[in-house]
Amino acid sequence: MDDELRPLLRNAGEFRVYRRRWFILCVLCLLNCSNSVLWLTFAPVADRAAEGLHVSLDEVNWLSLVYMVVAIPFSFVTTWMLDTLGLRLTLILGSWLNMAGGILRVVGVLSYLPDKAMFPVVMTGQTLCALAQPMVIFTPTKLAALWFPENQRATANMIASMSNPLGLLFVNVFSPMIISDTNNLLKLLIIYAIPAIVVCLLATVGIRESVPPTPPSASAENSSSEPCTQGIKQLMKNKAYLMLLMCFGSTVAAFTCFATLLEQILCVKGYYKDFAGLCGALFIVFGVIGAFLLGLFVDKTKKFAESIKISVCLMSLACTAFAVVSQMREQKAVVAVVCALFGFFGFAIYPIAMELSVECSYPVGEATSAGLMFISGQILSIIYSNLLQVLTTKMAYSPISVCAAGINANLSWTVPVLVLAGLCCVSSCSFVIFFNPEYRRLRAEADAAADTSAQTSEHTLRGETDHTGDT
Repeated sequence: MDDELRPLLRNAGEFRVYRRRWFILCVLCLLNCSNSVLWLTFAPVADRAAEGLHVSLDEVNWLSLVYMVVAIPFSFVTTWMLDTLGLRLTLILGSWLNMAGGILRVVGVLSYLPDKAMFPVVMTGQTLCALAQPMVIFTPTKLAALWFPENQRATANMIASMSNPLGLLFVNVFSPMIISDTNNLLKLLIIYAIPAIVVCLLATVGIRESVPPTPPSASAENSSSEPCTQGIKQLMKNKAYLMLLMCFGSTVAAFTCFATLLEQILCVKGYYKDFAGLCGALFIVFGVIGAFLLGLFVDKTKKFAESIKISVCLMSLACTAFAVVSQMREQKAVVAVVCALFGFFGFAIYPIAMELSVECSYPVGEATSAGLMFISGQILSIIYSNLLQVLTTKMAYSPISVCAAGINANLSWTVPVLVLAGLCCVSSCSFVIFFNPEYRRLRAEADAAADTSAQTSEHTLRGETDHTGDT
């Protein structure tokens, strides 16, 4: 092949992918899963955790909410790290923070510590894990853009993103089982610290570079590394991105409230924590299935906007149904089905929204566009979670309640869950009406392919003309 023609052909579409991208994706999935396990360790067993740590349920809830508080300011640091230091160092640092936090949580429940010191030490460990979360959450979009070809980006993003709810599934299933069998908080935290140690070793030893030797696509070759502040200014002027930002933040906030407060909502109506764990598991399993199917569909059709609008509407309907059936007694089958539908339609939004954030904001860097999406979710999660807890009312007597005894037992969640459903519906309607994106990255890649193809044809034609003249 003509040496002058090689760069033209590469620009026209001859990009190379490397098998090592799957190893990096695997490590990211394990790290994401481990971090989510550490995030909501205590949520399915909130009452037992409150007893073991000698604190109230509100304080136990803050073991989850601290992730949002810490992640908001640290998200800007993570954005800078991904764009400046690269994927490798960001992932390795995140894995070490995740491991350190998991080990410190174990130290916090050791018997030699005084009761008053337990909760602060465990909270410190949770804070270290919270520092790792932005480094994990921001990475899937960046990894997909830098290492995967155009027809695999949405799928890679989906796989990396959905490993987070798989961690939540593990927590919802095994936290109640371990606590029920042993009533041993120390054993629970040791079990959850082991994966954090393993994935830290894999990341440190196995990830050796931030980008492949050659890019997998035209957009990866021209991936933006502009300053974070400049990218944010551009995003704040992008109406489609801002609408996506608000809808995504509301969806993440609804999911956070559901995952954090599910056991407390259901126990008042006579549902035991084992059933709450089952509902959480169905929510996640069907959510991963929904995200997988939609990810494959979008990779083939590129119908980002149509897919996410339909998913948002159906998710809001499922959230409204949950607000109603969660207040009914002895309706296990109905509650379980609604939780599964809520997850199926809702989780599908996450990876598609992250890809769409890059599509409608290109050429702004992937870390910046995904970072602001994450921050939006964290801010609204704090607002929603605190709002729902403020709206609860103390019931004088509840004969069917199976909540643990304490000052926060037997709370009425009727008003809070209805408010949550209302917020989801308002957000969904606004999104469907006002969100009209432009696929900037796909258009840029198509334009680049067309331009270079024309240059290739011109170069070939010129060579044939010269050859004919010589003859």
